[in-house]
Amino acid sequence: MPTRKQTAPVSEIKEDAFAKTMTATAHLRLRQLILDNKWAPGYQATEQEVASQLGMSRTPVREALMRLQQDGLVSVIPRHGMRVLPISISDMKEIYEILTSLESTAAELAASRQLSEDQLRGLEKATADMDHALSQDDLERWAQADARFHEQLLELGGNQMLKSVVLNFIDRAHRVRMVTLKMRPKPVNSTREHAELVQAIREGDREKARNIHKAHRERAGKELLDLLERLGLNHL
Repeated sequence: MPTRKQTAPVSEIKEDAFAKTMTATAHLRLRQLILDNKWAPGYQATEQEVASQLGMSRTPVREALMRLQQDGLVSVIPRHGMRVLPISISDMKEIYEILTSLESTAAELAASRQLSEDQLRGLEKATADMDHALSQDDLERWAQADARFHEQLLELGGNQMLKSVVLNFIDRAHRVRMVTLKMRPKPVNSTREHAELVQAIREGDREKARNIHKAHRERAGKELLDLLERLGLNHL
């Protein structure tokens, strides 16, 4: 007689799902504390201290910290908790090299997909929001709209693995970008370059889309790196 396939009890399945949800929640909350610079580079805390701050048990916190270590945001120190990693000028140079290459590929892929106006509407809205925020001198809202543009561009590229890799490096650069946001010239070029990219994607011009975005990332990266060097900010 064929044997019946054994399955885990419903209670175990529910417990496993709950544990995964708690880990995901802890990861999201800790990641946001780091990206918003509420936990500055060099900040240290024990596993128990982190768990107490979140009002959670240590198990999901431990697993979330291991994920953050894989993301390159923290260093987990056995028996000593965690430390938020700083970002150096050389780190930012390498990050922008990766972003320039991979995001330009996403722009090229998006241009090859014959996207509809409905699909492009998110990019248009993000660009308009950037322009409006600049007119109000609201750089934080500008940065939020800019981040939304880049995330939607990656989604429209249609390559989920590429999107996942690029978003990780965008996160790692985010802290430095936000710290220096008000130290840089008003970012008027980004809005214009985004609008030109959207038009190239609309036209299905793959080479033009790639070149526009490559130039955009190279310019933005150079501006940021030049500022860090000028201010002597070797680590952030």
